Amino acid sequence: MKVIICDKTEKEYIEQMRTAGLTVDVRDDITPEQLMTELPNYEGMVVRSRTKVRKDLIDVCPNLKVIVRGGVGLDTIDHEYAKEKGIAVMNTPMASSASVAELAIGYMLMLARSLYKASASMKAEKWDKKAFEGDEIGGKTLGLVGIGNIGKEVAKRAFALGMTVLAYDPYVKEANGIKLVSLDELLAQADYISLHLPKTKESANMIGAAQFGKMKNGVRIINCARGGIVDESALYEALTSGKVAGAALDVFNEEPPADWKLAKLDNVIASPHIGAATKEAQARVGAEVAEKLIAFSKNGK
Repeated sequence: MKVIICDKTEKEYIEQMRTAGLTVDVRDDITPEQLMTELPNYEGMVVRSRTKVRKDLIDVCPNLKVIVRGGVGLDTIDHEYAKEKGIAVMNTPMASSASVAELAIGYMLMLARSLYKASASMKAEKWDKKAFEGDEIGGKTLGLVGIGNIGKEVAKRAFALGMTVLAYDPYVKEANGIKLVSLDELLAQADYISLHLPKTKESANMIGAAQFGKMKNGVRIINCARGGIVDESALYEALTSGKVAGAALDVFNEEPPADWKLAKLDNVIASPHIGAATKEAQARVGAEVAEKLIAFSKNGK
């Protein structure tokens, strides 16, 4: 099977695929225009977040049999359309779960203690000790919107820190002792709300002005899932009004943002979609991509 690697993949696992008999071409700098011309020559492709696989690309690839996305979610691929065309679509949902969960927990601690502000103050050569009285997260309630692989990893860590954990997920019936509640109940009770769900037609802008109105005053929001789940205009208003005390955002509706005003707020921590950007997660992603492609080449599934 001939495979094109369109985005960065660990060399060790590329060699593993080659050893297993796959013909692998690494083109992790390929442009969308080049891909339209070259992808028809391949039966398999590996993508991450950079490369988008839309209907127009799928339509010019009669030989394509499998797409593997190294990462969580399939929003960068028109996966339903691909499946209609007989193309298998896979991802690596487990590989980066721990890394994203650790980022979410780290963000909660930073928000609780205003560590980002305290650090900036010190760099400005200020010793403003009285300005940084914070909160403990132990004893607080964490509301998880989405309790899949990443949400469960966040919950484990939150329990260890003494938090009460609630979760809303319409696709889950039980979650290892985590109390499942309605979205309205979660919004009303949570001190911290962390999002861990894919962006779909149902979840787009699901946290907007009406939902902010149902939250506690001084709630803190963490989004390490996908941009576009939170209405950014409504979040900006909630942050500037004081309804939301702080937000930590690893993802944005447009990446990079066209308008940086949300990221520039004093009560916002922002990062450039780095949830899975750890050495450990990248290695696990590469291993899982190789495993799935090798199995597909042998078994066709």
